Amino acid sequence: MNAAPLAATEPESYVRVAVAAPAVINKVKPLSDNPLLKLAEAAVPPAFGDIKPEHAEPAIDEILASNRRVLKSVLEQAGDAPSWETLVEPLDESGDALSRAWSPVSHLFSVSNSPEWRKAYNACLPKLTEWGLEVSQSAELCNAYKALKASPAYADLSDSRKKVIDNALRDFHLSGVDLPVDKKQRYREINLRLSELTTKFEENLLDATQAWSLLIEDESRLAGMTTAGKRQAAAKAQAREQQGWLLTLDFPSFDAVISYADDRDLRQTLYTAYVTRASDQGPHGGEPDNAPLMAEILALRHEEAQLLGFANFAEVSLATKMAESPAQIEQFLLELATKARPGALRDLDELRAFARERDGLDELQPWDMAYYTDKLKQQKLGLSDEQLRPYFPAPQVIDGLFTLTSRLYGVQFVADEQVPVWHETVTAYRMLNSDGETVGRFYLDPYAREHKRSGAWMDECQGRRRGVAGLQLPVAYLVCNFTPPLDGEPSLLTHDEVLTLFHEFGHGLHHLLTQVEESDISGIHGVAWDAVELPSQFMENWCYEAEALALFARHHETGETLPEEMVQRLRESRRFHAGLGALRQVEFALFDLRLHRDYQPEQGARVMETLNRVRNEVAVIRPPEFNRFPNSFSHIFAGGYAAGYYSYKWAEVLSSDAFAAFEEEGLFNAETAARFRDEVLARGGSRDAAELFRAFRGREPSIEALLRHEGLIEEAA
Repeated sequence: MNAAPLAATEPESYVRVAVAAPAVINKVKPLSDNPLLKLAEAAVPPAFGDIKPEHAEPAIDEILASNRRVLKSVLEQAGDAPSWETLVEPLDESGDALSRAWSPVSHLFSVSNSPEWRKAYNACLPKLTEWGLEVSQSAELCNAYKALKASPAYADLSDSRKKVIDNALRDFHLSGVDLPVDKKQRYREINLRLSELTTKFEENLLDATQAWSLLIEDESRLAGMTTAGKRQAAAKAQAREQQGWLLTLDFPSFDAVISYADDRDLRQTLYTAYVTRASDQGPHGGEPDNAPLMAEILALRHEEAQLLGFANFAEVSLATKMAESPAQIEQFLLELATKARPGALRDLDELRAFARERDGLDELQPWDMAYYTDKLKQQKLGLSDEQLRPYFPAPQVIDGLFTLTSRLYGVQFVADEQVPVWHETVTAYRMLNSDGETVGRFYLDPYAREHKRSGAWMDECQGRRRGVAGLQLPVAYLVCNFTPPLDGEPSLLTHDEVLTLFHEFGHGLHHLLTQVEESDISGIHGVAWDAVELPSQFMENWCYEAEALALFARHHETGETLPEEMVQRLRESRRFHAGLGALRQVEFALFDLRLHRDYQPEQGARVMETLNRVRNEVAVIRPPEFNRFPNSFSHIFAGGYAAGYYSYKWAEVLSSDAFAAFEEEGLFNAETAARFRDEVLARGGSRDAAELFRAFRGREPSIEALLRHEGLIEEAA
């Protein structure tokens, strides 16, 4: 996801394989040369060059067959007196084997989305979903967990192991284990169908993004675009054996036009194509259209909630989050909107006046916003993305990110060229502790390319856990979509892209620095969804601090560090139009909440109606009627943010307040950094998020730091 997700078409996925917990799968031995079966046997880095689409379904079939045999065996052995060793341990062992085999399949589906990988993924997903439902709806297995909790042995377990058992019992209930047979079957049907629909939603969006392109043969139409943007467009045209400049809808290409092109008609053309992807509007209206999928997704989620005894799906979503009720979330969002609105109105009036004075523009349109915002920022702050780009070459920023992390947490990073990767621009790294021991690994895939899903995300390759073979170390995927380097020149990042990199790395650190050894609550697992953004948003704060910028913000040609006056203007830019940015996030979150909370079967989805009502209430900018933003809102229709998009602003309160501790005690204060590492990053989901925050900060979270960072403190007063 984008660090400050203005385009919710850039989804983030860092959830475990879509198999309801607790997953159960036998630890199989490789019965063939299938590399996925070998991964199920041993926690080794995947040999991506050897993994083919045709390996996926046979491996999953073989593992699931063994899985069913081991489940039967575990239940027989558990009897009336199950223990951690006879019940939870073997299930966790086998569940991890499945995750290790499925992880590269799911990952390659996202980063190398060929027809072959799409077919392989879609063939396996229903089987995995069916298996997850089979396990999570097993009354016999649920009863075994209940018996373990009721036994004397439960009292002797560690707090972490108790949390695993408590979470499992909660998830059994949320998976319909208590339902009668007929309703349990319906619940199963709903979830199988939802897995198909959400996958199809993402496929449609990817297809719509790749289906559109515009060849420009007259270079004058590209006036205002950056040299890098034009070079990238020329390279795309050349790759298709065309003469000129090829514009596409992947985000770097879209942004190169919408933010910089002087040609207003060209900006409008790109905007129209971008905001109508996978909808009934725009240049490819209806081919494909995600609207029917959204309607069915909402209907099925509501039916699922009703089956489980909840009034609506928003209540289901909150069952595993920090927030207590939809009403509490709505109040939080509306209060934030009230505090942001005065600043947003001033921001908009200023932008309109600037466009009118500069170019005689009578009416500011959505395709003008980014363009004039950049020009106004340059005039007002003496700062633009293009002035900053030379100071942010991607390799240097990555090295600086590693240096910063080393200073904070005492770890080191080493590139491992022996680990097979899936593309030549991908690098595998090892993370070492202060004694030089490997404590985790990750892959970094930074650049955009064809057949790669848009956006930025962190996902799990394997998690930290202690099993029969000893301690398994965590491995992560970190994926971005930056403009790739051309002609020997490095990729030069915007500051927003630097924020994105730091954001995703924050998720990665949450995964890699965990000290928890139970997989279901290790790293990002078991963390309340509205707190999981805390480590990622926390990392963004460093991108505005002079001491941190000095580690990586240097001109790629001269080596000059980012001048002090530019650092100060960059800090001021954090508050530039922050009111508009905050209102936009409130708009997305309130739309998501009400869409799921207020759904009524007899009224249908009412997607655009709900969005328009939210905009009437909180927005200060109205897009044109043809805008179909929901059709590309992957966060809630294809990701894990359904009735949970508010989590970004909720967690931003936590992350801003957490960073305020560093502002108060010293940015590189070793004690503060160690406390954040040990009380937040290392604890995973072993304790409630609110409890972990209090352990670090010594008090309840306060919104004051967020309002101060965004320049909204006066409005709050």
